[in-house]
Amino acid sequence: MRVFKGVFGIYSGKKEVSATKLIISTALFFVLFGNIAFFQHVFSIYPISFQNIGFLGSLAVGLTAILTLFLTLITSRYTIKPTLVILLIISSFTAYFMDNYNVVIDDIMIQSILETDLSETSDLASWRVLSYLLLLGVLPSLLVQRVKLVSLPLKKTVLYKARDCVVSILILTVMIFSFSKFYTSFFREHKPLRYYTNPSYYLYSIGKYAADILSPQETGVMPLGKDAQVVKRHGEERNDRKELVILVVGEAVRADHFSLNGYERETNPLLAQEKIVNFSEMYSCGTSTAYSVPCMFSHYNRKDYSPRKGRTNENILDVLNHTDAIDVLWRDNNSDSKGVALRVPYEDYSKPENNSVCSDGECRDEGMLAGLDHYIDQHPGRDILIVLHQMGNHGPAYYKRYPEEFEKFQPVCRTNQLEECTQQEIVNAYDNTLLYTDYFLSKVIGLLKGYDKSHNTAMLYFSDHGESLGEKGLYLHGMPYAVAPEAQTHIGSLMWFGDEIREKIDVEKVKKHKDQRYSHDNLFHTLLGIFEVETGVYNNELDILYNPSFGLDLIGGNIRTMSK
Repeated sequence: MRVFKGVFGIYSGKKEVSATKLIISTALFFVLFGNIAFFQHVFSIYPISFQNIGFLGSLAVGLTAILTLFLTLITSRYTIKPTLVILLIISSFTAYFMDNYNVVIDDIMIQSILETDLSETSDLASWRVLSYLLLLGVLPSLLVQRVKLVSLPLKKTVLYKARDCVVSILILTVMIFSFSKFYTSFFREHKPLRYYTNPSYYLYSIGKYAADILSPQETGVMPLGKDAQVVKRHGEERNDRKELVILVVGEAVRADHFSLNGYERETNPLLAQEKIVNFSEMYSCGTSTAYSVPCMFSHYNRKDYSPRKGRTNENILDVLNHTDAIDVLWRDNNSDSKGVALRVPYEDYSKPENNSVCSDGECRDEGMLAGLDHYIDQHPGRDILIVLHQMGNHGPAYYKRYPEEFEKFQPVCRTNQLEECTQQEIVNAYDNTLLYTDYFLSKVIGLLKGYDKSHNTAMLYFSDHGESLGEKGLYLHGMPYAVAPEAQTHIGSLMWFGDEIREKIDVEKVKKHKDQRYSHDNLFHTLLGIFEVETGVYNNELDILYNPSFGLDLIGGNIRTMSK
């Protein structure tokens, strides 16, 4: 308790304290206790040495000056206490996740946090996070509340604020110019270091996210592919054989843990027995579900996509709907569709009311297959796309994601506090979850095989992003894409085709290109191609399965039917 009192300069609840002293004390508290991850990353690049000690000290002083300046500008006598309390509580959580999982709280992470449901939040609860909340949030907040602020006239308050701002700017300027050689590389070459400053970077990220949400937007959702229509194939009438495609959207599956990609452990034993095409070089659009899922269904490529564009434009499901020939169903065992399935039939399988395969509060992906036979039989003479959004390898509680019989690799990490487990225990739990995904995908294929005589059947599998498992101190996912490790962007992906569609797709030709680099950018156009949809938004160069014998060709940005 004395440590907190010393930092805050509070020794008695009766002593009056100036706003300046309270703000500087809080800023110093943030630097000393809330920025451990930041300084750990700084020390890895600028080790503590006689040559670096001055620069490292200037970073601490400069960060304190920046926070003092910011807090001085945004607070008044009447808002200072609630503002500091809110920041202390939030910063205690961000410190926990940065210290223990090495995550970055950017605008994409802010979006993910706001879209996280209760079950996902419960996976992150632990005694350790509560200790951070208590020591870095609650206790200093109580001390802030005890402070009696000096009452000053408005004129003096304004003058003192101006003085504090000027002094903070002068200190920051002196620090930068005194160690300009260091700061040149710090700002130009080591930008990711700033991602770990607390609370400054998450406040910037909140502002960036809010600006995107609150910016003027188009009325409604912009239509896309209204010209879409299903064309004839090889001279056949459309009512002969219909497409039945199941698209599985995986969760947090990294490519290098697929045995199909050469991983030393057998994590895909059942899929290895199927006639699948495995895409070894598939990359995600983002590093979080909230970003990747809308992006992968969007017609924008990764470089052009933004969450705002995802919200205000129709996606591939809408384009397929515009044909009036394709029925779309979304079943979800994750948090939700992240806005992708707002205009198509949607079913929530994350709760026992719909999912019959649940135990101990965990609903299995396998439950999404129940009743699909009935759905398919109720849509005769129609092409069908079914999207199954998995819980998959959702962390950090990997051990919850699979039934007991899939626990092949042992010992496993049986807690959501990954810092308490060895890296091997974490990997074991993660790989067991891959075994269950392998089983689930084999069940999907088994279901489709039952319709191979009546439909052109296919299964497409794309994970939404990858996952870090402790490499270089990184866990989970959500790093900014520019600095994210390949473990978070290089994803598992494969396809299976029924006997009747294999020749039309020319699977042997697809196999020849299966190891070239693909990404989520290809999904939109691949779905249009497999359903043989003619529309001006289709680009056959991005269609993984493009086959001229389908009767489609891209001419000047438009689709035309090729003459036979």
